[in-house]
Amino acid sequence: MTFDLANTALAVLVIGLLISLAFLIPENQGCLGSSATSTLQGLKVISGLWFIASLGYLLSSLAEIFDSGMSEILNSDILRSFTTQVTLGKLLTYQLSVALCVFIFSNLIKKNGGALVLLLFAISGVVAPLFQSHSSSQGSHGLAIGSLVIHVIALSFWIGSVIALKVMPKHLQALALARVSTIALWSSLSVVLTGLTNAWTRLRLSQDWFTGYGALIGVKLVLTLTVFVVASRIRKGLAANTLVLFEIGVMAAILGIGSILNRFTPRESGAVEFDRVRELVGISMPGEPTLSRVFFEYEANGLFLGALILATALYVRGVVALVRRGDGWPVGRTISFAIGISLLDYATSGGLGLYSHFSFQYHMIAHMVLSMIAPIAIILSAPITLALRTLPIGRDRSERGIRGLLIAALHSRPIQIITHPIAAIAIFDGSLFALYFTPLFSNLMTGHFGHMIMNFHFIAAGLLFFHVIVGIDPNPRKVHHLARVVILLAAMSIHAFFSVALMSANELIDGGYYQLLDRPWATDLLSDQKMGAAIGWAMGEIPIVAALIATFIQWVRSDEREARRADRRSSVDLAEYNAYLEQLSGRNDSSQDK
Repeated sequence: MTFDLANTALAVLVIGLLISLAFLIPENQGCLGSSATSTLQGLKVISGLWFIASLGYLLSSLAEIFDSGMSEILNSDILRSFTTQVTLGKLLTYQLSVALCVFIFSNLIKKNGGALVLLLFAISGVVAPLFQSHSSSQGSHGLAIGSLVIHVIALSFWIGSVIALKVMPKHLQALALARVSTIALWSSLSVVLTGLTNAWTRLRLSQDWFTGYGALIGVKLVLTLTVFVVASRIRKGLAANTLVLFEIGVMAAILGIGSILNRFTPRESGAVEFDRVRELVGISMPGEPTLSRVFFEYEANGLFLGALILATALYVRGVVALVRRGDGWPVGRTISFAIGISLLDYATSGGLGLYSHFSFQYHMIAHMVLSMIAPIAIILSAPITLALRTLPIGRDRSERGIRGLLIAALHSRPIQIITHPIAAIAIFDGSLFALYFTPLFSNLMTGHFGHMIMNFHFIAAGLLFFHVIVGIDPNPRKVHHLARVVILLAAMSIHAFFSVALMSANELIDGGYYQLLDRPWATDLLSDQKMGAAIGWAMGEIPIVAALIATFIQWVRSDEREARRADRRSSVDLAEYNAYLEQLSGRNDSSQDK
């Protein structure tokens, strides 16, 4: 318990310091100055302590599982087996590695962009063990785990930003207050909503609310609502230092209660039938897929659902900001964004997302929607353009601000590399062979964390590829339309080759995953795999052909715009030449008069 609390507290402090470096401390065109020196020194010390605490947490967790002492654990092969074969051990090892990397790279941070990258990396380490937390054994597995992950991230941002504000020098607090208020507002709202959601998935309307476990959850919810109300009053000024300390203290108590809850699971009353499929996948085996079930069943994936809600809120906020200042935003782009978000939700939480866990053909349909259909709609909604038009600029002329940070990221070397057409198609199509013709597929399918990583990759690869090919957002690398056509034809050929190879396979590629599920419907697993390959071929070719048509249309329109610009230039040049001739004629007339 000691290492658990220390690990959590130090991780939150690390996140707070990185938030301060990334967003709060003044910078000069992205470069951190002398005002960041003490924060960088603090980050080095705290991240080192986080590494020690996370190591202690890993060892103490293993010792508790085997009910043995630390010395016995260290002098046996149990530690190696735990960190390489057990899911919890792998996740705790990943957290330990993240803490070590943050400690090492804390000496190399020179810009706020580097601090932002390290912040995202640190967050991944904080949330990794949550995928094996107490919520994973309760009902609504995807919703419980996802809401818990978002809850911890939001709580870390909330506590971290407030602590960072409190430890800042007085002259910097006034400068950082507005940004801390924004971070705290979004974070606190997320904490309240995800806290209520997670409590509902664990206890619902059961008698467990009257147990010690339920009482702890109730206390946590009351404290969260209390500090949310208090925080809304604090944001009005910096004078209420006592209230700030109260806010930090209550949130620390909330964090402590959360650590306690993560180590215990409420005992369910009565005999509970063991559900092997639910233990493996987190979802009970659904009935045989029918049209109504595939279209109307809904098993919420909390993490994806939260990410989609956040993306929608930010997009709507951007559109509203443009409208309020009198600028227009095409309705078609907003509709395109709504379609893309809806498709992503359907392929992750809808009936398609549900059956993708149990059947390869539905997995392949979800794959095509996530990587080929929904990304086109998202890309055509121009989210980067909207962000560039609405994100805040620096607090003074020397700062580049969040908008400048995005511009710098778009022109960074890594982005220039991955937006090269060859790199984009390698990630988009090359990952098909790396995933489905190696043991990677079976390893990712057998865990909630792996399935989430796989879906995120599908979405990211699709967004990258279609941004390069048909994107209307700014691209650091200008790709000629002929090159886009060639890349699309190559992608079509590679995808067809992959589908044919998969249909020709006479062995299962899932490593025994679907056989372990022992589903009562679609029992011919090889036939299911071949059907999935055929569906993938058919569904994959259609979006590529649509992108090919869109590329030709963009090419024609680009040539028309260039022709109009050339006509305007020629008209201007002709007018200037005629004026020049008239001027010469006037000079000749005047010389003849003389």
